[in-house]
Amino acid sequence: MARYAAVDIGSNSVRMLAAEVIQDAPPRILASERQVTRLGESVFRTGRISPESIALVCGVLSNMAAIYKRLDVSTVRAVATAAVRDASNQLEFVARASAALGNEIEVISGQEEARLIHLGVRSLWPHPKERFLIVDIGGGSAEIIVSDSDRIGQAWSKPLGALRLQGLFLRKDPPDPGALHQLEEYIDERIGPAVQRIGQMRIDRVIGTSATASAVVSAINRIPRARREEADRMRATTPEIRRLYRDVSTMDLRRRQSITGIGPRRAEIIVPGTAVLLRLLESLSMPALYYSAAGVRDGIIADLAARSSGELSQLSPDQRRVVEAMAEHYGVPIKHAKTAARLATSLFAAFQSAHKLAPQYGRLLEASAYLHDIGHYVSDTRHHKHSYYLVSNSDMPGFTKIERDIVANLCRYHRKALPAAEHSNLHSMDAESKRAVILLMPLLRLADSLDRSGEQRVRTVQCAVLPNEFRITLIPAAPDTVAPDTAEGCDVDLEIWAAEQLKDIFQQVYGKSLTVVPSPVYSET
Repeated sequence: MARYAAVDIGSNSVRMLAAEVIQDAPPRILASERQVTRLGESVFRTGRISPESIALVCGVLSNMAAIYKRLDVSTVRAVATAAVRDASNQLEFVARASAALGNEIEVISGQEEARLIHLGVRSLWPHPKERFLIVDIGGGSAEIIVSDSDRIGQAWSKPLGALRLQGLFLRKDPPDPGALHQLEEYIDERIGPAVQRIGQMRIDRVIGTSATASAVVSAINRIPRARREEADRMRATTPEIRRLYRDVSTMDLRRRQSITGIGPRRAEIIVPGTAVLLRLLESLSMPALYYSAAGVRDGIIADLAARSSGELSQLSPDQRRVVEAMAEHYGVPIKHAKTAARLATSLFAAFQSAHKLAPQYGRLLEASAYLHDIGHYVSDTRHHKHSYYLVSNSDMPGFTKIERDIVANLCRYHRKALPAAEHSNLHSMDAESKRAVILLMPLLRLADSLDRSGEQRVRTVQCAVLPNEFRITLIPAAPDTVAPDTAEGCDVDLEIWAAEQLKDIFQQVYGKSLTVVPSPVYSET
């Protein structure tokens, strides 16, 4: 059993979830808190988080931390979304909020937010044989996510959060008809590209998450707000949502607050939130919306559990798609990238007794093997430093900021100088991450060297960790897979020469010599 905590700092509210995870069983909720803070109000109006909002959120975070610390959680992940992404004083907020929480807060991209939402829905309400659409209307952004047989397909993050739209368009109560028309046109324009792509697919159902969808489904099914958990997995038809939108958009706030299922604070922003849901359903000719209580917090818990169990010792399919797409975007020869990644994975497993790193570091080594050469896109000169910059500043859904920093630094040190204390790129890393970079760096260099020809001449490796030596035996590829050099297999002399240049590095990092020899026969596997 393991206990985790997730904190989601949204544009409208801050949410915390602590849960105990047991293998092959649903998470057991230990604590769940939500506090409306309207963090995005000042951001969407002025571009900055106001001092009052910072103070309010810091107080909420401090209280939430006190709750989950009493529960003896092992790992905490805290994320901030649209409002903090947009704020010009983001760094000030993150520093103060992290201090209040006692954990570092990570500002995530819309794509990572979408991934976590999808993971949350998948973990609590799997649809292994369906292609479904998830719509999450937050305070600052809306995430539109296609899930195909429980795997994330495409995802869009649009500035269509209910709080943001309320401030942009609906300044009168009840809303002015002209303003409603402008709101609807704006929504149609923003969702247009996504609708065009999704409209070409067969969608089995639409699932709404977050408080807007909860309020809409609760109102239509007459579920009191105090029992809103009963709305989970319930349905509201598109005609019913259309009637609700027509009603709430002509009511003043007092009357909206009287509707069963819509809370007093939600009533303030229910009109734009409902508009987004309705315009999307109508644009796609979808008959109904189902509500799921899952969200970012549930996705974080599922993600933490998977990482801690070692399930992600290799890249997940979604992560592999991310790094392969990045490699291809920056013109990396994909066969070389895949070969280096495959060899790096083998080396990580073979050297486990030497590096003693947790299994999840294996996927970071694999990711760096895909991305170490992307810096050539900028310049062949000092391309390793350009690779570091590109990875550090890229949106990589499925990787935390700490993980992205480790991958970036492995790319930085895949050639030339070794890590040194005076290197500024290492200053923000914790001791454990620095240690991982140092131990993994020789393995990445070796994996890269074992495809020095770029012709995939090495099929696989056999590794022996001896008292004073690492002995690597190269299994050549079959002669008919590359240009043959000998009857026995491919000539790997260039790969052996390149690997032997790493002897001093292995001696310095691991205190062992490195010996690389060819196998006399090729591998059929």
